[in-house]
Amino acid sequence: MDRFNIEPFWDDSFKHLTYTVEAFNNPNDIANWMELGYPGKFTGAMCDMRSPQPVWNNMFIKYFNRLGWKDVGTSYYRMSSGTILPNHHDTYKRYIELFELENTPQSIYRAIIFLEDWASGHYLEIDGEPITKWSAGDTVSWCYDTPHLAANMGYTPRYTLQITGHI
Repeated sequence: MDRFNIEPFWDDSFKHLTYTVEAFNNPNDIANWMELGYPGKFTGAMCDMRSPQPVWNNMFIKYFNRLGWKDVGTSYYRMSSGTILPNHHDTYKRYIELFELENTPQSIYRAIIFLEDWASGHYLEIDGEPITKWSAGDTVSWCYDTPHLAANMGYTPRYTLQITGHI
């Protein structure tokens, strides 16, 4: 896991995107979470590259291209109060198919950029390391199958930008 900061250059237009809720894409994880007693609200709302994104979105893509990331995809994520995403590994199914990475999934990286300062109840954990009290622009990235979880037990939505690429 790497941590760094991107000096904020964005406005709050990410709050006004067209967000949609899609079911979590790993039914085995969902079944396991339900068996463990988690309530069923497992994912937030997303606005990915299939929908219009902010005018400054391309600046993030260029930033990660300069870090050596290829085929950078962006997805804005709004996690409402009471939403949890228990410990899991991302599958990158659509990304792997789109960029023909079936034989090299370990080349995939993911980053989360916090679009706003931390608020009480907002939580992220990556590979067992809790992350709180972030500032807008704080960024964490990890390789392919690193376990992570997120939750919003606070009173306000938790907005992040999810970046996916491969090296």
